[in-house]
Amino acid sequence: MYNIGIDLGGTNIKVGLVDENYNIVSKATAKTNLPRPAEEIADAIVETVWTALNEAKVTIGEVNSIGIGTPGVANRNSGIVLYSCNLGFNNTDLRALIQKKLNKEIYVENDANAAAFGEVLNGAGKGYKDVVVVTLGTGVGGGIIIDSKIYTGFNYCGAELGHTVIHYGGRQCGCGRKGCFEAYSSATALINMTKEAMEENKDSKMWDICGGDINNVDGKTAFDGWREGDKSACDVVDMYINYLGCGLTNIVNTFQPEVLLIGGGICKEGENLTKPLNEFIKRESYCIDPTRSTKLDIAKLGNDAGIIGAAYLYTLAE
Repeated sequence: MYNIGIDLGGTNIKVGLVDENYNIVSKATAKTNLPRPAEEIADAIVETVWTALNEAKVTIGEVNSIGIGTPGVANRNSGIVLYSCNLGFNNTDLRALIQKKLNKEIYVENDANAAAFGEVLNGAGKGYKDVVVVTLGTGVGGGIIIDSKIYTGFNYCGAELGHTVIHYGGRQCGCGRKGCFEAYSSATALINMTKEAMEENKDSKMWDICGGDINNVDGKTAFDGWREGDKSACDVVDMYINYLGCGLTNIVNTFQPEVLLIGGGICKEGENLTKPLNEFIKRESYCIDPTRSTKLDIAKLGNDAGIIGAAYLYTLAE
């Protein structure tokens, strides 16, 4: 039997047919085309499911369940998306919209939680029961796995790790608070810090790196400048790692997971990122036994994590 995992995003709908060994045997993608009604989004999901099935020459009868990872707050068991500002959902019964067309069990979960579960099933978190995954992208996403189960809190709003404050009264965050982890450690925050440093130093090599156009700055620019020994770039990288280290240490001190995984494009820096972060966490975290301390690693499934995790949400059904 197969399971279907769906990564529903603000830009794309990604569907994967997943086998019993957590391998994705076929994929299909469609544009989300926002804004539009939930009914139309559900129709697009169904069409994309059929495409993935047809590509693999698998019938719907060979599918056990369907799971969906969605932005926002979702009740896994009822299938209702309580709120998603990205999709325009408000108490939207996504399960019912899709179930009536495919006649399969449907499970709905926050996308970051689904991705964290995927990493535990067949990624860098495999073999561990207590894992936290932090994704560094436009924002800072979080997924918490405790005793091999997704933790969401009693109201399904848990794991919003990006909206814990690391600098009281600091930078404005999109959530309304000031000084959030997200405002200092997301890829967006790194880009903003890089631009600010470039504006302050017109002689920085980072100007050459981005072709003289500050609009070309990305999450790699400061690290590229750091590799060339540019002082402004080195200052940005140091500042970014300190902020990121502070937030990650808070997570370690709160949950003491076996493994703390970080993901996102910035993690392509590999040891340039993980080595100083490990030193920071080792220095700052509360741990009385070094042989039983949290391991920091990089998530390895990328965009497939959400599909694999969503496909196996049925195993968590209450």
